[in-house]
Amino acid sequence: MTIGIIGGGQLGMMIAEAAKKKHYKTICLDPNPLCSASHVCDEVIVGSFNDLTKLQELGSKSDVLTYEFENIDALGLNYIKENYNIPEGTEPLYISQNRLREKGNAIACGLEPVPYQQVLNKIDLLAALAKIGYPALYKTTTLGYDGHGQYLIKSLADIDQIPFNTEGILEAYLDFDYECSIIMIRDKEKIVSLPISINKHKHGILDLSIVGQKLPIFNKIEEASYSFMEKAGFYGILCIEYFVKGDKFYFNEMAPRPHNSGHWSIEGSTLSQYDLLVSFLTKEKLEEPHLKGNTIMKNILSEDYAKLPLFKNKPGIYIHDYFKTELKPRRKMAHITFTDLTYIDYLEKYNKIFEGEKHE
Repeated sequence: MTIGIIGGGQLGMMIAEAAKKKHYKTICLDPNPLCSASHVCDEVIVGSFNDLTKLQELGSKSDVLTYEFENIDALGLNYIKENYNIPEGTEPLYISQNRLREKGNAIACGLEPVPYQQVLNKIDLLAALAKIGYPALYKTTTLGYDGHGQYLIKSLADIDQIPFNTEGILEAYLDFDYECSIIMIRDKEKIVSLPISINKHKHGILDLSIVGQKLPIFNKIEEASYSFMEKAGFYGILCIEYFVKGDKFYFNEMAPRPHNSGHWSIEGSTLSQYDLLVSFLTKEKLEEPHLKGNTIMKNILSEDYAKLPLFKNKPGIYIHDYFKTELKPRRKMAHITFTDLTYIDYLEKYNKIFEGEKHE
């Protein structure tokens, strides 16, 4: 069997690694012939994600298709959906590409986001601020990730930084206790999920995912997430991020693909998010993953990429290099997984290596 992957970044690379363990072939489509997945995939089709001819080539060479990131023309993929095998469908992708669609769907399926308003211009923003109040977060509804297209508004003076060149959304600023992620995989028989991670950010980018704590609220989050996936009619893999404040949790966003916050599962779980996705794609029976022990995933951005050798050949430490050739500011270049390590241990042993970073 051959798995076709739309996108050749690090997520595609790790899907291909999981597929290779089970002796499946993989082909990816990516504009960069030296993309991360090219180091693992059996073939790379070089071209745009929205090039119908290239998508057709990928579909004709693959038994099953999946995607590794959201910014693909979901409407264009509907043609592929009608002619090739994309078991996840394109609806989750379409919904996740726009924050308004995403939040509306969350509400319709039983989840609660923080208060929000659509914003098209400065007049809309002022009206939204009158309802929501300060502080608030302005976000573009599309193409926003890792802090891009997001602006914190504490006063009227902060409005001047917003370009208003696309549709936006204003959200109430929640001084949450922590953010967490649940990653689920659903087939026709059941839903399984990884243990919930607590996420720490830096400059709007995920820095650490911490797994090992089993908090009482996690049971409620899991139950609500399973119900959401069923009501939405989604199959395949889905990550949902939540803000937790006291005994309440609020929907932040979703991703119908493997997620950065689940990288830890490669070493920290009996089955990784990639293993489970491959099982779904190949119609294998889904098995329940189990946590092996306290695990921490550390994102390595370009600024810290030169520090990777400090962690080589260390027991309980696993380096995943994405083989990216260009160092761009705050670009994800690799990640490190620390097993049998708590957050307190991480702060004591390793945080100083990264200049005593403070987390958001």
